This record gives sequence, C-alpha cells and structure tokens, in this order.
Amino acid sequence: MDRVAKLASQKAVVIFSKSSCCMCHAIKRLFYEQGVSPAIYELDEDARGKEMEWALTRLGCNPPVPAVFIGGKFVGSANTILTLQLNGSLKNLLKNAGAIWL
Repeated sequence: MDRVAKLASQKAVVIFSKSSCCMCHAIKRLFYEQGVSPAIYELDEDARGKEMEWALTRLGCNPPVPAVFIGGKFVGSANTILTLQLNGSLKNLLKNAGAIWL
C-alpha cells in the first residue's frame, strides 16, 4: 500500500497498468491525446507487481487495472475515467493537478 501511495504522488497523473490489458491501453491513449504525460507502472513487468495489484484492489479498484491517480488521489478505473471524460470533468481534474495548462 505504501509503495502505491508513494508512486501515485510522484507525478500529476499516474496509471497502474498491465501491458496485456486492452482497457489499460485505451486509458493511456486517452491521457496522451489530452496532452498529458502520465507516469505508467506496468504491474506485469514489475517484480512487486502482484503486491501492488493487491493494494489497488484494497483501495477499491476492481478490476485492479487500469488504476488512475490524479494529483496523488485515486480517481478510479476505466469506467470512472471514461465517465469523467464524457461529462467534461476530467479536463478540470487534470488542470487542477497541473497535468495540463489549457
């Protein structure tokens, strides 16, 4: 849990992902298309990935990836991020976190 919190606070947008997850890929693309350069941690390529996956599940992220943190706070998984994008509030979250300026 501590490692996830530490990593999540190191950049304005942090995504915990798996390289084989198609929804993870879609969420990463969404952020790149917004002009955001997120920190991405591929859990299937990290020696402590299973431990972090378990911590994300304990935070309420089900499924555990993709897990998105904005401004150091857990925002949600793919459904939440897509909902925020569709209702227009994702851009404000990104601005407030300093991930985008426009």
